[in-house]
Amino acid sequence: MAVLNNIRKHGIFLIIIIALALFSFVLSGVIGNGNTATKGESIVATINGVDLPREDFMKKVETVQRSLGPNAPTNQAMNIVWDRELKRVILEEQYESLGLTAEIAQISNSLKTALSANPAFQNELGAFSDLKMQEYIASIKAAAETGNTQAYSAWLDFENNTVNNILENNYFNLIKGGLITTLADAKQDYHFQNDNINIEFLEIPYAQISDSDVVVTDKEIEKYIKANSKDYEVAPQVDIQYVSFSENPSEEDNEIAKLEISKLITDFATADDISEFVNVNSDITYSDRWYLKNDLPDEIADDVMAQNLNEIYGPFKDNETYNIARVFDTKKMADSAKAKHILIRFAGLSSAPQDVVRTKESAKKLADSLLKVIKRNTKKYDALAAQYSEDLSNKDKGGDLGYFSPGRMVKPFNDYIFDNKTGDIGVVETDYGFHVIEIEDQKNIQKAVKVALIVKKIEASEKTINDVFSKATKFEIAAKDVDFSELANEQGLSASPVNKIGELDANIPGVGENRSIVTWAFNEETNVGDIKRVNTTNGYVIVQLTRRNPKGLKSIAESSATVTPILRNEKKAKLIRASVSSANIKEVASSQNLSTKTANAITMANPTIAGAGTEPKVIGTAFGLKVGETSSLIDGVKGVFMVKVTAVNNAPDLQDYSAFANQLNASSAVSIDADAFNALKNKADIEDNRAAFY
Repeated sequence: MAVLNNIRKHGIFLIIIIALALFSFVLSGVIGNGNTATKGESIVATINGVDLPREDFMKKVETVQRSLGPNAPTNQAMNIVWDRELKRVILEEQYESLGLTAEIAQISNSLKTALSANPAFQNELGAFSDLKMQEYIASIKAAAETGNTQAYSAWLDFENNTVNNILENNYFNLIKGGLITTLADAKQDYHFQNDNINIEFLEIPYAQISDSDVVVTDKEIEKYIKANSKDYEVAPQVDIQYVSFSENPSEEDNEIAKLEISKLITDFATADDISEFVNVNSDITYSDRWYLKNDLPDEIADDVMAQNLNEIYGPFKDNETYNIARVFDTKKMADSAKAKHILIRFAGLSSAPQDVVRTKESAKKLADSLLKVIKRNTKKYDALAAQYSEDLSNKDKGGDLGYFSPGRMVKPFNDYIFDNKTGDIGVVETDYGFHVIEIEDQKNIQKAVKVALIVKKIEASEKTINDVFSKATKFEIAAKDVDFSELANEQGLSASPVNKIGELDANIPGVGENRSIVTWAFNEETNVGDIKRVNTTNGYVIVQLTRRNPKGLKSIAESSATVTPILRNEKKAKLIRASVSSANIKEVASSQNLSTKTANAITMANPTIAGAGTEPKVIGTAFGLKVGETSSLIDGVKGVFMVKVTAVNNAPDLQDYSAFANQLNASSAVSIDADAFNALKNKADIEDNRAAFY
């Protein structure tokens, strides 16, 4: 009781104490977790100070992945969203700084343009209806208020994308408006393309000095890399090697599959309901179709076509399956046919446009009427097709479908064509409506067979799967203590190397899509030499990390192939210069046991010398010389040059350079959007954490 009384007396004080304690607890949580840890777990990237929240980013990835299809890799969808978000954030910063907005009229016009072809937003005359759009928005907004938010969210995304497109166009139009080519620029470009010179030149090729006479050291390569760092920057990369253990069926599994399908032969040969028997016993459902010889695999075609009715052919192996075939009917059939049709649709068909209101009964009646008219006078077919057919792809060609092989058309249409003869005319119903068909021609009449096929997949048994697991486990354990490649060779396996894997890569050559390997290899706790077993769709791979290259500059070894020739030529150029003591081109040529050459009509726009190749530095120097003037030694692409200008041919000035100005404006406008954005992107402060999530 004493305790209770004390609490009552100091109730207010205690409440304050508890409140402060709770506040300090919450605050410590905020301070402790509000830094890198919490942010790292929730932020995919930060672009110019703008965070991309993980949840929002992942929702967008899921949406894109659905649009790409079920087999699309997550990495592909993620990269699409990344490109969009990167562009959005960078450009939104520009819009804000410039005060750019999308006008209501612009938004309205853009929405109308985007929706104008959609029948749901058209009036009875086929024109865009603002009223229908407003009704649609009202209906999906009302649905959202009851919890069904998908359609309204999609509409808001559509509106936002429309606004972003308007702002983007406005922004880039501003840039284009500022890139006006002056007449002075146009004049300069005109002369750049048309002024030309004739030259006499001497080339002392680098190749006359042996590579073995010039030594390029690793220190020199390293110095060059650092001096030209922008050209040799690399993102983090890793190298791996792996050994595959695939759960492929063994020879024993093959024999078991063959034995199992062989047990079906007797019952298959006598089965009355063939389709049912196939569907019950086969891994592939029954296909009701006729086969010509060319439709069958080459290795079995002759045998199957020669089979007696209801005899069983097989078992025969086809890739990873065993098969048995029963020929139960034959006939004569063309291998191609030519036909034309008149299509009459009716309401309720999935393929019919919304404006089709004709009933199925009235459609059949119309098709039958057309058939009667055509049978009385076949010459009227083309005119009737043009008037009545709803197949817009060929109605103006008399409904002509050209030649096609069996199986190309939907089954009822196909069956009519290949079950009847040339000249027959009839009405056929398909999922597209009623067709008035005329068979115009049939080619290569030959034997066709109706074949029922039972297919059994050859699958790895539990024993095989266990054996593969055991082998993979033993290799994984042994590889930790010995050389990975040597162990693979000893066991008759192949260690496959994969180099220069990026942090966001997903595809491993020979393995396929497998982000878990990449994530493991880039994990800070994974060391070079570490080994990991990874599950695949068909077994396991044992992976070893063989190299880790952090973000920075390329290594000397990686850069040597490109840097060494550059430095070698620089050294050769110094040796050549040291061997030249005269400023006279003829004397230098004589001292080098070489002869001078000539090249005419050289322009700045095309810095190519006939017989020497592309030499921009040489051409640039030559255009700075007067007639009769000789250059000093020039270090070119393929050698050291001297050049003497023998003629300068300046193009005549034009009265008006507007055409050249327009040409330059048009050419710059083609790439300005991409160039401007890339410039903004290169300047942006980007912290990319995607690799932590994918």
